[in-house]
Amino acid sequence: MNALKTAWEEFIGLFIDDGSLAVGIIVWVAVAGFLFPRLPRSEQWGAPLLFVGLALILVESILRRARKT
Repeated sequence: MNALKTAWEEFIGLFIDDGSLAVGIIVWVAVAGFLFPRLPRSEQWGAPLLFVGLALILVESILRRARKT
């Protein structure tokens, strides 16, 4: 059973290097999908807000990784 768990973790590791980055992106996209259509003028600001949120998540991940090394 332990070998199966290790194999699964290695398989997932092929696609997802930083789990918290992946979770952050999924959460932000879900929030954007639910919240942005309810905002006024979301047609104009939806894409820039999505980009800024994803960029901030990426920067946080980079800074966290830099502190580890």
